[in-house]
Amino acid sequence: MTGTLLAIDCGSQSIRALLFSPDGTLMFKVQKPIQAYTNENPGWSEIQPEVFWDLLGDACQELWQLGADPNTVKGMSVTTQRGTQIAVDADGTSLRPAITWMDERIEKRQTPLPLLWKTVFGLAGLSRSIKSVRSECEANWIKVNQPEIWENTHKFLQVSGYLNHKLTGLFRDSTGAQVGYVPFDYKKQKWASPNHFLWKLFAVKPSHLPELVEPGKIIGHLTQKAAHHTALPEGLPIISAAADKACEVLGSGATDATVGCLSYGTRATATIHSRKYFEVERPLPAYAGGVPNMYTPEASVILGYWMVNWFKEEFGHPEQEKARVAGSPVEVFFDDLLNSTPPGSHGLTLLPKWGRDNGRSTPVKGAIIGFGDRHTRGHIYRAIIEGITLELRRGLSRIERKSGEKITVLRVSGGGSQSDAIMQITADVFGLPTERPHTFETAGLGAAIAASVGVGIHSSFDQAMQAMTRQSEVFEPDPKTVQLYQQLYNNVYLAMPARLAPLNKALRKITG
Repeated sequence: MTGTLLAIDCGSQSIRALLFSPDGTLMFKVQKPIQAYTNENPGWSEIQPEVFWDLLGDACQELWQLGADPNTVKGMSVTTQRGTQIAVDADGTSLRPAITWMDERIEKRQTPLPLLWKTVFGLAGLSRSIKSVRSECEANWIKVNQPEIWENTHKFLQVSGYLNHKLTGLFRDSTGAQVGYVPFDYKKQKWASPNHFLWKLFAVKPSHLPELVEPGKIIGHLTQKAAHHTALPEGLPIISAAADKACEVLGSGATDATVGCLSYGTRATATIHSRKYFEVERPLPAYAGGVPNMYTPEASVILGYWMVNWFKEEFGHPEQEKARVAGSPVEVFFDDLLNSTPPGSHGLTLLPKWGRDNGRSTPVKGAIIGFGDRHTRGHIYRAIIEGITLELRRGLSRIERKSGEKITVLRVSGGGSQSDAIMQITADVFGLPTERPHTFETAGLGAAIAASVGVGIHSSFDQAMQAMTRQSEVFEPDPKTVQLYQQLYNNVYLAMPARLAPLNKALRKITG
């Protein structure tokens, strides 16, 4: 079978319509920024779910205006940001704004746990973690604060489940997309059994959840209404893919645990593709992979490359102006900042704990230490990149120890992978060859791989990954710089959280 494959990648900052050939070549791309997030209260992050659907339609329509032919599309898959939750009625209409994964609201008023489970969690040393998880659960917050909305909630969906319903009219979603505070059994990759403790933690009931479909299987077919919205043929097969991070692993061509996969997006992550289930840091699970019965145990920097965007907006106006005048991507000029600053940033070191502290009694928060009069904007920018990369090294080291397999090569996806300077810093921090996949759109490519399996263009995920993935460039570590980063990592970076914790605790007590 020939034809093309359409992937919809709905991230945190944009939604993209991507048309791939069966050999993994990106033929057409349309990207629409997502700018409609709101925050009624400090730490909140919400968005009207209809924004995702409207932008999906706009992106598809523009794709055909560029010259792509919708009639060549054989299958379509959706991959999305993780942990953004949407409450809908029986028609699939949203009842309130989606609560995004970036939201930090806390609701401590929870129904008391049964004594048995409370005792079990206490004996396991998980009482604090369980309390934190329950207070951060979006469904629990809605039930306590908006009981009338929760009473009318028919389904509680991820963004992928919401968009799949819009496309097919069916409440179905991928097993590989279930990330967040829902009663999903990550090890068995299905909804938790009726007697599982997760049902005690969350307000969600079985009736609230969509039917699960393995990646590479048909979820449904494009409805007449959705066909009009996207200008795609009615009846087009919609194939189950997975969440964006899992799809990035597929698009990177990582078939086993010897390949370390880094994702340089809003949330920066380090993971592998593993056949073995293990938890990197309890109680966080190993998420389901983009291939059935595979796992992606993960370490992350919650607001990873968000910090890069923060720097650009707060300090990067000169580079933005240079890019405007030259008509070049702004990343080119930010690479100049990195290349003009030496490894180690003349002693400026950053701890990238910019996100929530997850209810820890001794919080770990972000810090930059080592300031001196010689430091410039370039040093701050390089310290940000180095700090994120050092933290991902710490996480990937834990993954490697628990998997029992040696990581021999890295593959990097996401916006940061477009920078040669960032790729070289990565190779030097990890001391490993670091590869750039042939397309920066690895999440979309992973979704297209699932679509190709679902419609029979490729007979298996292994065959599809072999045919559709490849590496374009390899960055080799520089031995001298590797040695510098090794000392910085062992003697400074690893010690920072514990050394700074008492000060962070005092700050929280004083300022709230």
